[in-house]
This record gives sequence, C-alpha cells and structure tokens, in this order.
Amino acid sequence: MKRSIGVDLHKSAFTVCYYESEEKHEFKTYQVNRMNLGYFKNTLKKTDELAVESTGNTAFFVREIQNKVKRVRIVNPFQFKVISNSVKKTDEKDAFTIAKFLHKDMIPEVRQRTEEDSQISSLIGTRDKFVKLRSALKNKIHNILNAQGIVTKREMFTSEKSFQRILALKINSSCQFEIGIIATQIKSLNEAIDKIGEELKSRSQHLPGHKNLTSIKGIGDAAATIFLNTIGNINDFKDEKHLASYFGIVPRVWVSNQTVRHGRITKLGNKIARTALVQSTFVAIRYSPYLRAFYDKLKAKKGSGKAIIATSRKMLGIIYNTLKNNWVFEDFTRFKLAPCAG
Repeated sequence: MKRSIGVDLHKSAFTVCYYESEEKHEFKTYQVNRMNLGYFKNTLKKTDELAVESTGNTAFFVREIQNKVKRVRIVNPFQFKVISNSVKKTDEKDAFTIAKFLHKDMIPEVRQRTEEDSQISSLIGTRDKFVKLRSALKNKIHNILNAQGIVTKREMFTSEKSFQRILALKINSSCQFEIGIIATQIKSLNEAIDKIGEELKSRSQHLPGHKNLTSIKGIGDAAATIFLNTIGNINDFKDEKHLASYFGIVPRVWVSNQTVRHGRITKLGNKIARTALVQSTFVAIRYSPYLRAFYDKLKAKKGSGKAIIATSRKMLGIIYNTLKNNWVFEDFTRFKLAPCAG
C-alpha cells in the first residue's frame, strides 16, 4: 500500500506521521542531528512520498533524505492554512494533516531550490539587512544633526570626505563622538556590501538570463541576480500575470455577488525582489519613452504611488518576455534587440 509521510519540522526536532490510511498510521519524533536523521532514513522506502512544510532548515532536511524516497514535496505555508488555522495545534496533528493531504495529492507546493540558489538567496538576504542597517544609521546622523539645528541631505553621507565635513561642523563634543562611532560602522557596512556585491556578481554572471536582464536599461548586476534567483525557471510561469502574482504586485480582489472590488497589492511575494523591481523601474523610466509615457499618464490620474506600482508591473512584463524569448537588447530605449537575440 502507498505510504505517505508527513513531517512537522522544527529547529531541534521533527515529528513524523507514517500514513497509509485514516485507520493505519503511526507517529515518531526524532531529534535534528546526524544520528537521528540516520535512524529516520532507515525507516524510509523507495516507494514513499514525503511532504514537509517550508521552514528555515527545510533545505538541509530535504538534501539529507531526498534520495531515500520516491518524491519529496515542500509545503507552501501561506497556502496550507489547515495547519496554521488549526484550533488544536500539536506536532502530531500537523504531521498527520500533512500526510493526509499528501495521500490525497492535495498539497500546495513551493519550488525546490538548488544548493547554489539557496546560497545566492542567503547572500542577497544578508546584503539587504546590511543596506537597511546602513540606512538606519544614516537616518540617525540626520536626527542628531537636526537636533543641533543643522539640515542635511542624503548625499552628505556617501563618502569619507562627506563624513569628515560633518565632523568638522561646530557641534558639541558628545554629538561629534556619536557621529564618529556611527560613521565607522557605516564605513564597515559599505565594505561588506561591496564585497557581497562582488561575490554575487561573480556567481550570477554565468546564470541563464543574466545577460538578457542586464541589457535592460535600469537593471544592474545586483537587481538581475535578485530577479533570476527569485524567478528561477521562467517556464514555471504560464504568463506574465502569474509572475506578477508571484511577486505580490497584483491588487487584492474581493468578489461578493455581482460586486467586484480591488484593493492594495497583495505583497505576498519576495519583498526584496519587489523592492528591486520598483527601484529598477524608477531608473528605467528615465530612459524608456514607453515607460515614461505610461508612468506620467497614470501619475496625472492616480498619483505617483499607484503609478510607479503599475509601471513596475509593466516592467515585470518586459522582464518576463525578455527571459521567455531569450531577448538581449542592443538599445532598450528603442526596444531594439541585438542581432543574436530571439
């Protein structure tokens, strides 16, 4: 009989439901270490199918056991609400629910990443945290100077010379000391961000689609890496609408009887990728008459906020078609393809 295995995975332990039917199933809990993973692997059969919810250590767990079973499915936690909304929530109940839905082939899945993809994703996440921390520290300097009656602009914190000019200002010694400490941290973050950028560039340049995306004016190496890592195989998406939904840049829709209402964008996708998309779009509209006209028309009707989101979705459509059709732009501003493209 077919055996479906549901796994409720945590940092230090995981509970397993070996499911054959409602009447025939059993539970076992293992610690997350090499020895216990070995015990667990010995219970698996090549005919088993296994499902585990996507968590921080799922990739490690899957790599350890994927050759021992017929198939591994990674459960999408946002779609699989049966567990998160459960009134009586226990590890065994969660494992049982996963196994039961797997047995009925009703598991909503997320795509499995390669180890290389996971490493690039981790680097992107670290870079994003450093960039946000740098922005927070720059804002802190703004606040310190503002409290001293000094109005500053963002470009004042872009170089070593700018910090020296700030420290030369006539402010009290306590403020100078604090700004000096913060400036040291910002310098360290700048170096770290640059190093990660170089590493991402070297890793991403060989990725399929990198040359295609960087031929689009507005998309640099960093943004291209983020998009490729987020999208994966472009053929996984039926059309550009599905990709927009994956990025979380489509509006929420409420349907009641004959009434249809649209709200803010869902924001269910990758936040870093969505931010990179908006930033790239801001650059692209400076060069593309097509995107500029689209943005200006919407801005006049609905304001700049809604206009840039709509234009970003338009930009994502260009990204989709570029990857799907293997386009390389010779001149993006005129939508002129390179001779080898297509």
